[in-house]
Amino acid sequence: MTGYTVTNPATGEILATYDTFTDSRIEDAVARADAAASTWASTPVADRAGVIRRIADLHRERVDELAAVIVKEMGKPIAAAVGEVEFAADIIEFYADNIERITADQPLEIVGEGTAVIRRAPLGALLGIMPWNFPAYQVARFAAPNLAIGNTIILKHAPQCPESSAMLEVIYSDAGLPDGAYVNVYATNEQAATIIADPRVHGVSVTGSERAGAAVAEIAGRNLKKVALELGGSDPFIVLSTDDLDEVVQSAVDARLDNNGQSCNGAKRFIIVDGLYEQFAERFVTALAAVSAEDPTQEDTVLGPLSSLAAAERLQAQVDGAVSQGATLLTGGTRDGAFFAPTVLADVTADMDVYREELFGPAAVVYRAADEDDAVAIANGTPFGLGSYLFTTDAEQAQRVADRIEAGMVYINLVLADSPELPFGGVKRSGTSRELGLLAADEFVNKKLIRTA
Repeated sequence: MTGYTVTNPATGEILATYDTFTDSRIEDAVARADAAASTWASTPVADRAGVIRRIADLHRERVDELAAVIVKEMGKPIAAAVGEVEFAADIIEFYADNIERITADQPLEIVGEGTAVIRRAPLGALLGIMPWNFPAYQVARFAAPNLAIGNTIILKHAPQCPESSAMLEVIYSDAGLPDGAYVNVYATNEQAATIIADPRVHGVSVTGSERAGAAVAEIAGRNLKKVALELGGSDPFIVLSTDDLDEVVQSAVDARLDNNGQSCNGAKRFIIVDGLYEQFAERFVTALAAVSAEDPTQEDTVLGPLSSLAAAERLQAQVDGAVSQGATLLTGGTRDGAFFAPTVLADVTADMDVYREELFGPAAVVYRAADEDDAVAIANGTPFGLGSYLFTTDAEQAQRVADRIEAGMVYINLVLADSPELPFGGVKRSGTSRELGLLAADEFVNKKLIRTA
Protein backbone atom coordinates (compact mmCIF):
# COMPACT_ATOMS: atom_id res chain seq x y z
CA MET A 1 0.00 0.00 0.00
CA THR A 2 1.46 3.36 -1.04
CA GLY A 3 0.62 6.17 1.35
CA TYR A 4 3.68 8.40 1.73
CA THR A 5 4.44 10.50 -1.32
CA VAL A 6 6.88 13.26 -2.21
CA THR A 7 5.04 15.61 -4.58
CA ASN A 8 6.89 18.75 -5.61
CA PRO A 9 4.30 21.48 -4.95
CA ALA A 10 6.03 23.84 -7.38
CA THR A 11 5.46 21.49 -10.32
CA GLY A 12 2.92 18.93 -9.13
CA GLU A 13 5.36 16.16 -10.09
CA ILE A 14 5.35 13.01 -7.98
CA LEU A 15 9.01 12.43 -7.14
CA ALA A 16 8.87 9.37 -4.91
CA THR A 17 6.44 7.06 -3.14
CA TYR A 18 6.87 4.97 -0.02
CA ASP A 19 4.75 2.11 1.22
CA THR A 20 3.13 2.41 4.60
CA PHE A 21 4.45 -0.10 7.11
CA THR A 22 2.80 -3.46 7.52
CA ASP A 23 1.24 -4.17 10.89
CA SER A 24 4.17 -6.43 11.72
CA ARG A 25 6.65 -3.60 11.08
CA ILE A 26 4.60 -1.31 13.30
CA GLU A 27 4.68 -3.96 16.03
CA ASP A 28 8.45 -4.25 15.62
CA ALA A 29 8.86 -0.47 15.93
CA VAL A 30 6.84 -0.33 19.15
CA ALA A 31 8.72 -3.31 20.57
CA ARG A 32 12.08 -1.72 19.78
CA ALA A 33 11.11 1.62 21.33
CA ASP A 34 9.82 -0.16 24.43
CA ALA A 35 12.96 -2.29 24.73
CA ALA A 36 15.21 0.74 24.36
CA ALA A 37 13.38 2.70 27.06
CA SER A 38 15.11 1.07 30.03
CA THR A 39 18.53 1.24 28.35
CA TRP A 40 18.23 4.90 27.44
CA ALA A 41 16.71 5.90 30.80
CA SER A 42 19.61 4.26 32.66
CA THR A 43 22.23 5.91 30.47
CA PRO A 44 24.15 8.48 32.56
CA VAL A 45 22.91 12.01 32.04
CA ALA A 46 26.28 13.22 30.77
CA ASP A 47 26.32 10.44 28.18
CA ARG A 48 22.78 11.27 27.07
CA ALA A 49 23.86 14.90 26.68
CA GLY A 50 26.75 13.84 24.45
CA VAL A 51 24.48 11.90 22.13
CA ILE A 52 21.93 14.72 21.95
CA ARG A 53 24.67 17.23 21.20
CA ARG A 54 25.89 14.96 18.40
CA ILE A 55 22.35 14.96 16.93
CA ALA A 56 22.57 18.77 16.77
CA ASP A 57 26.00 18.57 15.14
CA LEU A 58 24.73 16.18 12.47
CA HIS A 59 21.86 18.54 11.64
CA ARG A 60 24.45 21.23 10.93
CA GLU A 61 26.74 18.90 9.00
CA ARG A 62 23.89 17.68 6.78
CA VAL A 63 21.98 20.95 6.56
CA ASP A 64 22.18 21.34 2.78
CA GLU A 65 20.98 17.82 2.08
CA LEU A 66 18.10 17.96 4.55
CA ALA A 67 17.05 21.47 3.49
CA ALA A 68 16.92 20.44 -0.18
CA VAL A 69 14.57 17.59 0.70
CA ILE A 70 12.32 19.92 2.70
CA VAL A 71 12.02 22.20 -0.34
CA LYS A 72 10.98 19.24 -2.49
CA GLU A 73 8.43 18.00 0.03
CA MET A 74 6.59 21.19 0.99
CA GLY A 75 7.86 24.10 -1.10
CA LYS A 76 9.66 26.12 1.55
CA PRO A 77 12.16 28.58 0.02
CA ILE A 78 15.64 27.11 0.27
CA ALA A 79 17.03 29.88 2.47
CA ALA A 80 14.18 29.34 4.92
CA ALA A 81 14.69 25.56 4.82
CA VAL A 82 18.36 26.00 5.72
CA GLY A 83 17.31 28.32 8.53
CA GLU A 84 14.83 25.74 9.79
CA VAL A 85 17.43 22.99 10.01
CA GLU A 86 19.87 25.30 11.75
CA PHE A 87 17.18 26.33 14.24
CA ALA A 88 16.39 22.66 14.87
CA ALA A 89 20.07 22.14 15.70
CA ASP A 90 19.97 25.07 18.13
CA ILE A 91 16.92 23.58 19.86
CA ILE A 92 18.52 20.17 20.22
CA GLU A 93 21.72 21.71 21.54
CA PHE A 94 19.71 23.69 24.11
CA TYR A 95 18.50 20.46 25.70
CA ALA A 96 21.99 18.98 25.69
CA ASP A 97 23.27 22.12 27.43
CA ASN A 98 20.43 22.13 29.99
CA ILE A 99 20.05 18.42 30.66
CA GLU A 100 21.41 18.73 34.21
CA ARG A 101 18.75 21.36 35.05
CA ILE A 102 16.05 19.27 33.41
CA THR A 103 16.86 16.09 35.31
CA ALA A 104 17.98 17.54 38.67
CA ASP A 105 16.01 16.87 41.85
CA GLN A 106 13.74 19.71 42.94
CA PRO A 107 13.90 20.13 46.75
CA LEU A 108 10.65 21.02 48.50
CA GLU A 109 10.10 23.00 51.67
CA ILE A 110 8.17 20.74 54.04
CA VAL A 111 6.38 20.90 57.35
CA GLY A 112 8.20 18.77 59.90
CA GLU A 113 11.47 16.88 59.90
CA GLY A 114 13.23 15.21 57.01
CA THR A 115 13.42 16.05 53.33
CA ALA A 116 11.31 15.89 50.20
CA VAL A 117 12.25 16.21 46.56
CA ILE A 118 10.57 15.94 43.18
CA ARG A 119 12.59 13.57 41.02
CA ARG A 120 11.80 13.59 37.32
CA ALA A 121 11.69 10.14 35.73
CA PRO A 122 10.94 9.24 32.11
CA LEU A 123 7.66 7.56 31.18
CA GLY A 124 9.01 5.34 28.39
CA ALA A 125 8.12 5.17 24.71
CA LEU A 126 6.17 8.11 23.26
CA LEU A 127 4.47 8.65 19.91
CA GLY A 128 4.98 11.92 18.07
CA ILE A 129 2.63 12.82 15.20
CA MET A 130 4.25 15.64 13.25
CA PRO A 131 3.02 18.09 10.57
CA TRP A 132 4.46 18.92 7.17
CA ASN A 133 5.06 22.65 7.57
CA PHE A 134 8.31 22.38 9.58
CA PRO A 135 9.66 18.89 8.91
CA ALA A 136 12.86 19.24 10.98
CA TYR A 137 11.98 21.92 13.54
CA GLN A 138 8.78 20.25 14.73
CA VAL A 139 10.58 16.97 15.31
CA ALA A 140 13.39 18.67 17.22
CA ARG A 141 11.11 20.42 19.67
CA PHE A 142 9.29 17.16 20.47
CA ALA A 143 12.14 14.68 20.39
CA ALA A 144 14.99 16.62 22.01
CA PRO A 145 13.45 17.41 25.43
CA ASN A 146 11.99 13.93 25.71
CA LEU A 147 15.26 12.23 24.83
CA ALA A 148 16.93 14.44 27.44
CA ILE A 149 14.47 13.20 30.06
CA GLY A 150 15.14 9.60 29.03
CA ASN A 151 12.02 8.78 27.00
CA THR A 152 12.20 7.03 23.64
CA ILE A 153 10.52 8.23 20.44
CA ILE A 154 8.24 6.68 17.83
CA LEU A 155 7.87 9.29 15.11
CA LYS A 156 4.99 9.38 12.63
CA HIS A 157 5.59 12.22 10.21
CA ALA A 158 3.16 13.75 7.74
CA PRO A 159 2.56 11.57 4.65
CA GLN A 160 4.16 14.19 2.40
CA CYS A 161 7.45 14.15 4.36
CA PRO A 162 8.78 10.60 3.97
CA GLU A 163 12.27 11.53 2.81
CA SER A 164 13.00 14.09 5.51
CA SER A 165 11.62 11.79 8.19
CA ALA A 166 13.85 8.97 6.97
CA MET A 167 16.87 11.29 6.95
CA LEU A 168 16.12 12.37 10.50
CA GLU A 169 15.96 8.77 11.68
CA VAL A 170 19.42 8.21 10.23
CA ILE A 171 20.73 11.35 11.93
CA TYR A 172 19.39 10.28 15.33
CA SER A 173 20.80 6.77 14.85
CA ASP A 174 24.19 7.96 13.61
CA ALA A 175 24.50 10.19 16.68
CA GLY A 176 24.71 7.10 18.88
CA LEU A 177 21.23 6.50 20.24
CA PRO A 178 20.60 2.88 21.20
CA ASP A 179 18.56 0.89 18.71
CA GLY A 180 14.90 1.74 19.14
CA ALA A 181 15.39 5.00 21.02
CA TYR A 182 14.18 6.89 17.92
CA VAL A 183 12.20 5.03 15.26
CA ASN A 184 10.45 6.46 12.21
CA VAL A 185 7.20 4.80 11.09
CA TYR A 186 5.22 5.22 7.90
CA ALA A 187 1.89 4.57 9.58
CA THR A 188 -1.73 5.00 8.56
CA ASN A 189 -4.09 6.85 10.86
CA GLU A 190 -5.53 3.51 11.91
CA GLN A 191 -2.10 2.18 12.77
CA ALA A 192 -1.34 5.35 14.72
CA ALA A 193 -4.49 4.70 16.75
CA THR A 194 -3.21 1.20 17.47
CA ILE A 195 0.14 2.61 18.63
CA ILE A 196 -1.59 5.06 20.97
CA ALA A 197 -3.66 2.26 22.47
CA ASP A 198 -0.64 -0.01 23.00
CA PRO A 199 0.20 -0.27 26.73
CA ARG A 200 3.91 -0.04 25.90
CA VAL A 201 3.36 3.53 24.64
CA HIS A 202 2.97 6.06 27.43
CA GLY A 203 1.97 9.28 25.72
CA VAL A 204 1.35 11.01 22.40
CA SER A 205 2.14 14.47 21.10
CA VAL A 206 0.46 15.84 18.00
CA THR A 207 1.06 19.05 16.12
CA GLY A 208 -1.53 19.72 13.46
CA SER A 209 -5.09 20.76 12.79
CA GLU A 210 -7.94 20.97 15.29
CA ARG A 211 -9.51 17.94 13.63
CA ALA A 212 -6.36 15.86 13.98
CA GLY A 213 -5.83 16.99 17.55
CA ALA A 214 -9.38 16.14 18.57
CA ALA A 215 -9.15 12.68 16.98
CA VAL A 216 -5.85 11.88 18.71
CA ALA A 217 -7.05 13.26 22.05
CA GLU A 218 -10.17 11.09 21.87
CA ILE A 219 -8.12 7.93 21.34
CA ALA A 220 -5.62 8.92 24.03
CA GLY A 221 -8.43 9.66 26.47
CA ARG A 222 -10.05 6.26 25.92
CA ASN A 223 -6.70 4.66 26.70
CA LEU A 224 -5.80 6.96 29.62
CA LYS A 225 -2.68 8.29 27.90
CA LYS A 226 -1.12 11.68 28.39
CA VAL A 227 -1.58 13.80 25.26
CA ALA A 228 0.09 17.06 24.23
CA LEU A 229 -1.65 19.15 21.57
CA GLU A 230 -0.13 21.94 19.47
CA LEU A 231 -2.86 22.98 17.05
CA GLY A 232 -3.88 25.89 14.84
CA GLY A 233 -3.80 29.61 15.34
CA SER A 234 -5.14 32.86 13.95
CA ASP A 235 -2.72 35.19 15.67
CA PRO A 236 -3.58 38.88 16.00
CA PHE A 237 -1.10 41.61 15.08
CA ILE A 238 -2.24 44.68 17.02
CA VAL A 239 -0.97 48.18 16.29
CA LEU A 240 -1.94 50.84 18.85
CA SER A 241 0.88 53.35 18.36
CA THR A 242 4.27 53.58 16.69
CA ASP A 243 7.12 55.97 15.98
CA ASP A 244 8.01 54.14 12.76
CA LEU A 245 5.06 52.89 10.75
CA ASP A 246 7.24 51.62 7.90
CA GLU A 247 9.10 49.34 10.30
CA VAL A 248 5.82 48.04 11.71
CA VAL A 249 4.53 47.36 8.19
CA GLN A 250 7.69 45.44 7.33
CA SER A 251 7.28 43.40 10.51
CA ALA A 252 3.71 42.67 9.45
CA VAL A 253 4.82 41.50 6.00
CA ASP A 254 7.57 39.33 7.47
CA ALA A 255 5.19 37.80 9.99
CA ARG A 256 2.56 36.99 7.36
CA LEU A 257 4.85 35.55 4.69
CA ASP A 258 7.04 33.45 6.98
CA ASN A 259 7.03 29.81 5.82
CA ASN A 260 4.90 30.78 2.81
CA GLY A 261 2.22 31.92 5.25
CA GLN A 262 1.91 28.37 6.62
CA SER A 263 2.91 28.82 10.23
CA CYS A 264 0.43 28.14 13.03
CA ASN A 265 1.77 31.11 14.99
CA GLY A 266 2.09 33.41 12.02
CA ALA A 267 0.31 36.77 12.24
CA LYS A 268 -2.92 36.47 10.28
CA ARG A 269 -5.28 39.18 11.60
CA PHE A 270 -3.98 42.74 11.54
CA ILE A 271 -5.88 44.92 13.99
CA ILE A 272 -5.01 48.58 13.59
CA VAL A 273 -6.18 51.47 15.74
CA ASP A 274 -8.37 53.91 13.81
CA GLY A 275 -5.81 56.76 13.61
CA LEU A 276 -3.24 54.49 11.90
CA TYR A 277 -5.52 52.21 9.90
CA GLU A 278 -5.59 53.98 6.54
CA GLN A 279 -1.83 54.52 6.40
CA PHE A 280 -1.06 50.99 7.57
CA ALA A 281 -3.51 49.34 5.17
CA GLU A 282 -2.20 51.27 2.17
CA ARG A 283 1.46 50.49 2.90
CA PHE A 284 0.76 46.89 3.90
CA VAL A 285 -1.15 46.18 0.70
CA THR A 286 1.55 47.85 -1.41
CA ALA A 287 4.33 45.85 0.27
CA LEU A 288 2.54 42.51 -0.07
CA ALA A 289 1.50 43.15 -3.66
CA ALA A 290 5.17 43.70 -4.52
CA VAL A 291 6.02 40.12 -3.49
CA SER A 292 5.50 37.37 -6.03
CA ALA A 293 5.54 33.63 -5.48
CA GLU A 294 8.68 32.21 -7.09
CA ASP A 295 10.78 29.06 -7.50
CA PRO A 296 11.60 27.88 -3.95
CA THR A 297 14.98 26.48 -4.99
CA GLN A 298 16.33 29.98 -5.66
CA GLU A 299 18.30 31.62 -2.84
CA ASP A 300 16.52 34.98 -3.14
CA THR A 301 12.96 33.59 -3.14
CA VAL A 302 10.83 35.03 -0.33
CA LEU A 303 7.55 33.29 -1.13
CA GLY A 304 7.26 29.84 -2.63
CA PRO A 305 4.22 27.68 -3.40
CA LEU A 306 1.85 26.38 -0.79
CA SER A 307 2.55 22.85 0.38
CA SER A 308 0.21 21.26 -2.14
CA LEU A 309 -2.39 21.99 -4.78
CA ALA A 310 -5.06 20.95 -2.28
CA ALA A 311 -3.78 23.52 0.24
CA ALA A 312 -3.94 26.26 -2.39
CA GLU A 313 -7.45 25.23 -3.37
CA ARG A 314 -8.58 25.35 0.26
CA LEU A 315 -7.19 28.84 0.69
CA GLN A 316 -8.80 29.95 -2.58
CA ALA A 317 -12.17 28.67 -1.35
CA GLN A 318 -11.79 30.59 1.93
CA VAL A 319 -10.89 33.85 0.17
CA ASP A 320 -13.66 33.46 -2.40
CA GLY A 321 -16.12 32.62 0.37
CA ALA A 322 -15.14 35.73 2.31
CA VAL A 323 -15.66 37.95 -0.74
CA SER A 324 -19.01 36.34 -1.46
CA GLN A 325 -20.07 37.13 2.12
CA GLY A 326 -19.15 40.79 1.74
CA ALA A 327 -15.44 41.12 2.47
CA THR A 328 -13.38 43.49 0.33
CA LEU A 329 -10.40 42.08 -1.57
CA LEU A 330 -7.63 44.69 -1.43
CA THR A 331 -5.02 42.68 -3.32
CA GLY A 332 -4.32 39.15 -4.52
CA GLY A 333 -6.90 36.40 -4.27
CA THR A 334 -5.50 34.49 -7.24
CA ARG A 335 -3.30 31.46 -7.66
CA ASP A 336 -1.34 29.56 -10.30
CA GLY A 337 -1.37 25.92 -9.28
CA ALA A 338 -0.02 25.85 -5.72
CA PHE A 339 1.48 29.35 -6.04
CA PHE A 340 -0.81 31.82 -4.25
CA ALA A 341 -0.55 35.59 -4.62
CA PRO A 342 -0.22 37.59 -1.37
CA THR A 343 -3.76 38.50 -0.43
CA VAL A 344 -5.38 41.07 1.87
CA LEU A 345 -9.04 41.13 2.90
CA ALA A 346 -10.84 44.01 4.62
CA ASP A 347 -14.35 44.76 5.90
CA VAL A 348 -14.58 41.32 7.51
CA THR A 349 -17.35 41.12 10.10
CA ALA A 350 -18.16 38.65 12.85
CA ASP A 351 -20.92 37.02 10.82
CA MET A 352 -18.47 35.89 8.11
CA ASP A 353 -16.83 32.45 8.20
CA VAL A 354 -13.35 33.87 7.73
CA TYR A 355 -13.69 35.85 10.99
CA ARG A 356 -13.22 32.56 12.89
CA GLU A 357 -11.13 30.60 10.41
CA GLU A 358 -7.37 30.15 10.13
CA LEU A 359 -5.95 31.27 6.78
CA PHE A 360 -3.02 28.94 6.13
CA GLY A 361 -1.14 30.69 3.38
CA PRO A 362 -0.15 34.24 2.37
CA ALA A 363 -3.54 35.77 3.08
CA ALA A 364 -4.27 38.41 5.72
CA VAL A 365 -7.28 40.23 7.12
CA VAL A 366 -7.04 43.87 8.23
CA TYR A 367 -9.38 45.23 10.90
CA ARG A 368 -10.02 48.81 11.99
CA ALA A 369 -10.18 49.12 15.80
CA ALA A 370 -11.78 52.12 17.47
CA ASP A 371 -9.47 51.97 20.49
CA GLU A 372 -7.56 49.63 22.81
CA ASP A 373 -10.68 47.92 24.11
CA ASP A 374 -12.01 47.30 20.61
CA ALA A 375 -8.64 45.94 19.48
CA VAL A 376 -8.57 43.47 22.37
CA ALA A 377 -12.14 42.38 21.66
CA ILE A 378 -11.32 41.68 18.01
CA ALA A 379 -8.11 39.89 18.99
CA ASN A 380 -9.95 37.60 21.39
CA GLY A 381 -12.91 37.03 19.07
CA THR A 382 -11.78 33.70 17.65
CA PRO A 383 -11.67 30.12 18.95
CA PHE A 384 -7.86 30.22 18.74
CA GLY A 385 -5.34 31.42 21.30
CA LEU A 386 -1.83 30.57 20.19
CA GLY A 387 0.41 33.62 19.72
CA SER A 388 -0.07 37.36 19.36
CA TYR A 389 1.87 40.47 18.39
CA LEU A 390 1.42 43.90 19.93
CA PHE A 391 2.95 47.19 18.78
CA THR A 392 2.76 50.25 21.04
CA THR A 393 5.05 53.00 22.28
CA ASP A 394 3.34 52.98 25.69
CA ALA A 395 5.08 50.54 28.04
CA GLU A 396 2.23 50.49 30.54
CA GLN A 397 -0.28 49.87 27.78
CA ALA A 398 1.88 47.03 26.45
CA GLN A 399 1.76 45.15 29.73
CA ARG A 400 -1.92 45.92 30.27
CA VAL A 401 -2.96 44.66 26.85
CA ALA A 402 -0.66 41.64 27.10
CA ASP A 403 -2.56 40.61 30.23
CA ARG A 404 -5.88 40.90 28.40
CA ILE A 405 -4.98 38.94 25.25
CA GLU A 406 -6.22 35.35 25.34
CA ALA A 407 -3.13 33.63 23.97
CA GLY A 408 -0.26 31.46 25.08
CA MET A 409 2.34 33.92 23.78
CA VAL A 410 2.53 37.70 23.42
CA TYR A 411 5.37 39.37 21.53
CA ILE A 412 5.64 43.12 22.08
CA ASN A 413 7.20 45.27 19.34
CA LEU A 414 8.87 42.36 17.54
CA VAL A 415 8.11 39.34 15.35
CA LEU A 416 9.86 36.09 14.38
CA ALA A 417 11.53 35.97 17.79
CA ASP A 418 11.08 32.28 18.62
CA SER A 419 14.07 30.89 20.50
CA PRO A 420 14.94 27.51 22.04
CA GLU A 421 14.62 28.79 25.60
CA LEU A 422 11.15 30.34 25.08
CA PRO A 423 8.12 28.10 25.69
CA PHE A 424 5.74 27.69 22.75
CA GLY A 425 2.05 26.86 23.06
CA GLY A 426 -1.48 28.16 23.28
CA VAL A 427 -4.89 28.10 24.92
CA LYS A 428 -8.48 27.63 23.76
CA ARG A 429 -8.55 25.55 20.57
CA SER A 430 -4.87 26.13 19.88
CA GLY A 431 -3.67 23.42 22.22
CA THR A 432 -3.00 22.14 25.71
CA SER A 433 0.74 21.98 26.18
CA ARG A 434 4.09 23.73 25.89
CA GLU A 435 7.07 22.92 23.71
CA LEU A 436 10.52 24.53 23.72
CA GLY A 437 12.16 25.94 26.83
CA LEU A 438 12.41 24.07 30.10
CA LEU A 439 8.63 23.61 30.24
CA ALA A 440 8.78 21.19 27.30
CA ALA A 441 10.68 18.69 29.43
CA ASP A 442 7.82 18.59 31.96
CA GLU A 443 5.16 17.30 29.57
CA PHE A 444 5.98 13.58 29.53
CA VAL A 445 7.67 12.95 32.84
CA ASN A 446 6.86 11.31 36.15
CA LYS A 447 7.29 14.04 38.75
CA LYS A 448 7.98 11.57 41.50
CA LEU A 449 7.80 12.68 45.13
CA ILE A 450 10.49 11.20 47.38
CA ARG A 451 9.86 11.96 51.06
CA THR A 452 12.50 10.93 53.57
CA ALA A 453 12.17 11.01 57.36
